[in-house]
Amino acid sequence: MSEPAQVGGFSLLPVRVAVVGSRSAGPRWWSTALVPFGLSTTTTPEGGRKRMNQAEESTTVVIVGGGVAGLALGNFLLRSGIDCVILEKRSREYVENRHRAGSLDARGVRMLREWGLGEAIEEVDHGSSDANMPLIIDGEKRQWKMDESNADDLDAVFCPQQVLVRNLIKIFLRDGGDLRFESEDVCLEGIDTERPVVRYRDAAGSAKAIGCDFVAGSDGYHGVSRTGIPADVLNCYTHEFGYAWLTILAEVPANPPAVMAVHSRGFAAQITRGPNASRLYLQCPVTDTIDQWPDERIWSELELRFGEPPAVKGPIVSKQVVPLRGVVFDPMSYGRLYLVGDAAHIISPMSAEGMSLALHDAEVLARAVIQYVEKDDSSLLDSYSDTCLTHTWERQASAVWMTETMHESGDAGYAGEFRKRVARVNLETILQPRTSDI
Repeated sequence: MSEPAQVGGFSLLPVRVAVVGSRSAGPRWWSTALVPFGLSTTTTPEGGRKRMNQAEESTTVVIVGGGVAGLALGNFLLRSGIDCVILEKRSREYVENRHRAGSLDARGVRMLREWGLGEAIEEVDHGSSDANMPLIIDGEKRQWKMDESNADDLDAVFCPQQVLVRNLIKIFLRDGGDLRFESEDVCLEGIDTERPVVRYRDAAGSAKAIGCDFVAGSDGYHGVSRTGIPADVLNCYTHEFGYAWLTILAEVPANPPAVMAVHSRGFAAQITRGPNASRLYLQCPVTDTIDQWPDERIWSELELRFGEPPAVKGPIVSKQVVPLRGVVFDPMSYGRLYLVGDAAHIISPMSAEGMSLALHDAEVLARAVIQYVEKDDSSLLDSYSDTCLTHTWERQASAVWMTETMHESGDAGYAGEFRKRVARVNLETILQPRTSDI
């Protein structure tokens, strides 16, 4: 057997990545990995590469953050034979049970299926996320407009984020992915060089370092990845809507999966987070605190805004006051660092597009990395930020319109009676006509 080629102090070794149980047809994939010269790597009987024992490791992409964006990117790369490591700060139990928004648009659904990841959403409620989701306006139940000939209206799903995350984790690990939970103190070095290094402390407290070609920062708005972009390079654009949501996690089922209310007292909603959990929302001033909202007041306010008592009352697990806003960071890349998902943008939760935006970024970056590795073509990597920002601003524009329409058409105390009447006209454009109007 010939000696492995040496490149810049590294040995270029063939690594076979076995995609086990993939629904996609085609041959097994082979790739190469740069390994520090003098270190060895072995393969499992199935062809997967074992993690090296030495602190210094090497991979193609280090993904910081194991949420929807990071897990989707990891699965896309794994299915394309691209070596990657996902570092997640939290434990697996925490990540798989973290309740977050649960809507995925038709494009996101089709994307997962096209990558052979349809099983990740098999167990969720298929059909339009607007179907059977009434809107109650001052006590009157209305329905959203639906176009049954439009696939985008039919393919969207309600998918609690913890369900999608749990399934993506299961698939990634089953297919041989390298996912390291409880990876703390992440530090990015040399992202403006051709060979960045990601340092972290593992679950046992040992210091680790991974050399890589690219770093994907998918660790959310409060993560460390974005700090890798110099302050004089990074621009932050924000919009504050001037009101907040009191978000409540309660141990009660939601039937239907989602119901919303527009009322003179403010917006309200109940959205499923699983078979026995719901997220409740009440529009409130940004200055409110959770101490001002005891459980009794929450249930009473929901009854007033929905026009009827809640079907089921149950334990309230958590409360939080969340100001509504939109945030976009520009650029979304710097050197070999690429921001993905909430690390790059926050969209109003009224749009229910957070997961869909994360999937979009992940796919754009995955295809860019694949093109670079397979064809030595960096054009998609070079245009990554512009491509994602164009899409992000389009969705932000839609989110601002929907957020203002839903909130200003209720309580006139925020934007005035003029804006309320304008918002009511806008709202009618996306609702089915009243039966009496037909």
